[in-house]
Amino acid sequence: MSADPISVAAEDSAAGPDGSSETPGAAGGKRRTLPPVLSKAPPVAMVIFGASGDLTGRKILPALARLADRGVLDDGFTVIGVARTEWTDDEFRTHVAESTPEGGPKWTALTERFKYIAGEYDHPDTFDQLKTCLDEADRLDGTDGNRLYYLATIPSVFGLVAQALAKHACTGPGEGGSFARVVVEKPFGRDLASALELNDHMHAAFDESQIYRIDHYMGKETVQNVLALRFANAIFEPIWNRRYVDQVQVTVAESLGVEHRGGFYETAGALRDIVQNHVMQVLALTLMESPTSTDADRIRDEKVKLLQAIDIPTPDEAVDKSVRGQYTAGSIDGQPVLAYRQEDDVAPDSQTETYLALRLRVENWRWAGVPIFVRTGKRLPARVTEVALTFRQVPFLLFDHRTSRDLRPNTLILRIQPDEGITLEFGAKVPGERFHIRSVAMDFSYAEAFAGAEAADGYERLIHDAMVGDATLFIRSDEVEQAWKIVDPYLQAWSEPGGGLHPYAAGTWGPHMADLLVERSGDEWRNPVIDLEMSGGRLTDFPQ
Repeated sequence: MSADPISVAAEDSAAGPDGSSETPGAAGGKRRTLPPVLSKAPPVAMVIFGASGDLTGRKILPALARLADRGVLDDGFTVIGVARTEWTDDEFRTHVAESTPEGGPKWTALTERFKYIAGEYDHPDTFDQLKTCLDEADRLDGTDGNRLYYLATIPSVFGLVAQALAKHACTGPGEGGSFARVVVEKPFGRDLASALELNDHMHAAFDESQIYRIDHYMGKETVQNVLALRFANAIFEPIWNRRYVDQVQVTVAESLGVEHRGGFYETAGALRDIVQNHVMQVLALTLMESPTSTDADRIRDEKVKLLQAIDIPTPDEAVDKSVRGQYTAGSIDGQPVLAYRQEDDVAPDSQTETYLALRLRVENWRWAGVPIFVRTGKRLPARVTEVALTFRQVPFLLFDHRTSRDLRPNTLILRIQPDEGITLEFGAKVPGERFHIRSVAMDFSYAEAFAGAEAADGYERLIHDAMVGDATLFIRSDEVEQAWKIVDPYLQAWSEPGGGLHPYAAGTWGPHMADLLVERSGDEWRNPVIDLEMSGGRLTDFPQ
């Protein structure tokens, strides 16, 4: 568990006796509060495949720098980068420094020992050099035989790397309790068949207990807080079921387009990029039964059971339960933006969906009959990710329509981004002589409630967990396979030319057909909470 936030002097970066750390602060020696301290990681040699790539520079290296400057990384920690780019050790260290400009003295000291190997991922020489570097790290850097392999490459080489590591005897736990673990980035397969094949390749080299399939959404505080909200609060768990919940909506909205990832997005689309992984993981945590303990496999067992309860449609049924869209030209925040087909590396006749809405069913005792609506899209009006549970109306409303026309159903909203927190909407009397009821919102904000205690970045938390061997927030093979079983019929349904692709203007909430998908159930999409003003931080009017 994380310790309480601590305030540290703004001088050099040095781990204290309690595992806290001190980092350079603003000019004038002002003190600042660091995020909660994570437990000390063991010594380890971290091998990053794809070390010259975008993911490593934007996410992995900055996360490691923050861990180092908090005193979380052991003195026996080092990084060995592997990629096709022809770099020397010094050039790799320069790349590390450029990617982590805010790194403190502790991080800088560690980076001086980092190594780099330029080579192909399927060439024996690459792994011969890696084996030599790992042995040197044990001898010179004190990594104690522990290895953490991070596959930050394109998915097509995941299996090649795993097989090469196994062939060079780099995958097994060593003598004296040393470990070897592998972190695998998404996407894990392109469909069920490819996911099964990739699992076979990975299991031929690593035991399942050694494989850490990463989804950075699982590192977000609100996602993790679902467990606390449900299972530590007596007021919520009794009503978290079909008797009280009328519908569930999951929204993953982005105002950005595909940016520089047009080529990647053409091979993925919204379903592969967001729904198969992020959405299914969030749904599983939100709707699963209580695990018998916080043990990693007990939690993951319940997630798998929930995914197994989601109805798997036939391809024909999938057409009726889904709406695909693709953004056309429009405006975001008053600025004109291009259509998807005008983006770089996108085919002029592309049939890739940038928007997707689904109507799902969970066929178990707790959720039978409760519609689950999911939507995700690019170039929507705002960036917001939330899960909203709308509760049933009271059986008899005492107040007439004139006094309660502004009253909406009670809704509990779990805000995952950008402003992480929880909102509860309920009815209250408007002050004044006239009896008038309207919906108001009671809001919990992480930023306000834990001021000064900035939460760890998702990658930071997950990389740390992989180092210490905590698999709770990582995805097991049966979870991956079941998620693909759920979404595969939609891929099959859309394989026909045209595939039912509906245009929507950038800056809108998606195609009109998505509204009809929800309206058929007598419901409507909610307007996500974006900027909830706080009065004293708690009770406010809900934005109109």
